[in-house]
Amino acid sequence: MLTAKISCRNLWKVFGSDPKGFLKRYGGAPTQENFKAEGLIGAVCDVSFDVYPGEILIIMGLSGSGKSTLIRAISRLNDPTSGSILLDGEDLLQASPEQLIELRRHKMGMVFQHFGLLPHRNVLDNVAFPLEVRGSSREEREARAREMLKLVGLEGREAYFPRELSGGQQQRVGIARSLAVGPDIWFLDEPFSALDPLIRRDMQDEFLRLQKVLKKTIVFITHDFEEAVRLADRIGIMKEGRLVQLATPEEMMSNPANDYVRAFTQNAPRDRILSVGAIASKDIVALNGVNILASAKIGDAAAKVLASDKPIAVIDDHGRPVGSVNRTLMIAAMFPDSRP
Repeated sequence: MLTAKISCRNLWKVFGSDPKGFLKRYGGAPTQENFKAEGLIGAVCDVSFDVYPGEILIIMGLSGSGKSTLIRAISRLNDPTSGSILLDGEDLLQASPEQLIELRRHKMGMVFQHFGLLPHRNVLDNVAFPLEVRGSSREEREARAREMLKLVGLEGREAYFPRELSGGQQQRVGIARSLAVGPDIWFLDEPFSALDPLIRRDMQDEFLRLQKVLKKTIVFITHDFEEAVRLADRIGIMKEGRLVQLATPEEMMSNPANDYVRAFTQNAPRDRILSVGAIASKDIVALNGVNILASAKIGDAAAKVLASDKPIAVIDDHGRPVGSVNRTLMIAAMFPDSRP
């Protein structure tokens, strides 16, 4: 069984007067009415989840849902009010300030929406800065910075200053800087939301390319469901500080936990998310040479299914029949709100 890289259990972050006492008064389970009555804010409320090695876990929600507060609590930029956070099995909430500094210098990389580049330093020095703070020699940190700039496609821009770069290039510098320390865990808080749509798409491509090479454990915050679908292994959706569903994009699309989640998924690209296996019936039909893999996306299989007046067999990766799909199922999957 795969061991979690990060484990959060019953995590709370409450803002206001005496938050620990407030939780204690209500037995660790206050309601929204309790918060309103006492004038406190439950930014993160009883959240539990695991993140596995090499996984991209995306946390999303509307503004004020608690997603950014959650990532700051996990990294202890803001200390949680209660709960537990285990990093590689070690209790992060028991770490001393000195231990936290070492963890951030060696195991955590962070990228935020606003690039936070130092305007008086050139690109090379910006990327090398966390290594300078760590005490690395100039030769060592500049060699590492050049390596990271090559990785993000900015080789040759070392002497440029931030003002001389485009928004996408500045964000690449921020990504390179966060990777310079060789982190095990990568926290990204809406890193692409300030970029123009075309640049944002390019940065998503770059992010996926980097992850394929680096295989980091990633917690990524966004409010854009299409971005989440494109990047995530699993998605968690938050509302009013609570994690209302955590699932793969396909599971979330097929079985939304409630109307709030359903609203997030209603405009998502179903043809690129749902697999044929998710919509197939259990009826087995003859293997007549026209078959579709259960793992195929419905967008790739739609033409074949819609052109056939008979059900088509759905097979697994070993060629075994697992069900069938027909025009009616395909149309219902692609256009769930259509009416006869």
